[in-house]
Amino acid sequence: MQVIMENFDIEMIVKLLISAILGLAIGLERELKRKPLGLKTSLVISIVSCLLTIVSIQAAYLFPASDVVKIQMDPLRLAAQIVSGIGFLGAGVILRKEDDTISGLTTAAMVWGAAGIGIATGAGFYIEAIAGVVLLIVSVELIPVLIKLIGFQKLHSKEISLKLILKDRNDIRGVIQALQDQEMTIDYIHIKELDDQCYLLDLKVQVSYRNSTSDIYEGVSKIDTIYRTEISG
Repeated sequence: MQVIMENFDIEMIVKLLISAILGLAIGLERELKRKPLGLKTSLVISIVSCLLTIVSIQAAYLFPASDVVKIQMDPLRLAAQIVSGIGFLGAGVILRKEDDTISGLTTAAMVWGAAGIGIATGAGFYIEAIAGVVLLIVSVELIPVLIKLIGFQKLHSKEISLKLILKDRNDIRGVIQALQDQEMTIDYIHIKELDDQCYLLDLKVQVSYRNSTSDIYEGVSKIDTIYRTEISG
């Protein structure tokens, strides 16, 4: 017990508390967006990363070299394994949807970021860790909005997947023209003949980010030659 108290340092508890607060900030941002990385996951990643970093650093000095056995340890050996080991959590939140779009990359990056914040805090870089969290939140929340406001036209748009069922193949050209008249930029077209002599028109289109999905659906529904409509995005 005496040895334990001698090795106890209040700064270690402070590091864990700071790491928890910073991890909470990252988790709260994801939680508000209903993303897979929530408060609990972010807290666990940040706190445990900080704890392993503390253990890695302290262990290097608890076993000094002696005349009989020379023990040399890298102070950040465990921390280096955190960076690579956290990858399986990031991979778990990356999803591939039915329309071949990929989601969850930002959340996976935030998983890696939470681990990095924990490592930085455990190593004693408090100001850098706090600045890192602030920059992460600003980068994810504020900068994309500014880019959409002042960036190129491509950045003002969002991608929507349209699956349209037509009864007459001669209506395909007219439907495409009608969509373009509604200020939709078509990036991808796939036409498939169905068994019931209908035609599937699978499209990926770019629309203004100001247009909601319901507005787009209402506009597409006004095209009389479309028999059935499915929208995702």
